[in-house]
Amino acid sequence: MQLETQRLIIREIQPNDWEAIHIYTQLPEVTQHTAWGPNTEADTNTYVEEVIAQQQQPLRQDYELAICLKNEELLIGGIGIHVQNTNAEIGYVLNPAYQGKGYMTEAAQAVLAYGFETLGVHRIFATCRPANSASEKVMQKIGMKCEGIMREHWYYKGQFHDSCLYSILAKEYADHSKY
Repeated sequence: MQLETQRLIIREIQPNDWEAIHIYTQLPEVTQHTAWGPNTEADTNTYVEEVIAQQQQPLRQDYELAICLKNEELLIGGIGIHVQNTNAEIGYVLNPAYQGKGYMTEAAQAVLAYGFETLGVHRIFATCRPANSASEKVMQKIGMKCEGIMREHWYYKGQFHDSCLYSILAKEYADHSKY
């Protein structure tokens, strides 16, 4: 599977991607809002191996993809879409050196299109920690609406965490994508 945007190639993860992925997954500033990390090299290798095994499944419901700069073929982040019946969840992470340039919004729009137009889901949602304003801005830019705060619903790294819940419906996506 591969998606292409104006500046990006969004593709399946390959075995030799682990080093580029590890560059950002080992950083505390990247993983402060995630349930995983900071990663060791072994953690990143295990993740890549699990994703590659998942890619071989004939009836896939989970897609973890590499975000690469089209002109440089440089892996700068990751994005996933995980289908659950008529819903799907997206999540994403970006190397800090490439943040603030619109890459994640561009990648997320492509994955929304794939979810609605190819996978045929009805609703796509995403969550972020309330302090992660950059992630929340991406959700807003791609047309998602805030459904609210899920209070202390997720336990990781030794404590409970709140999450902002955003979603977009297929009909809203159709209206939003016209602009």
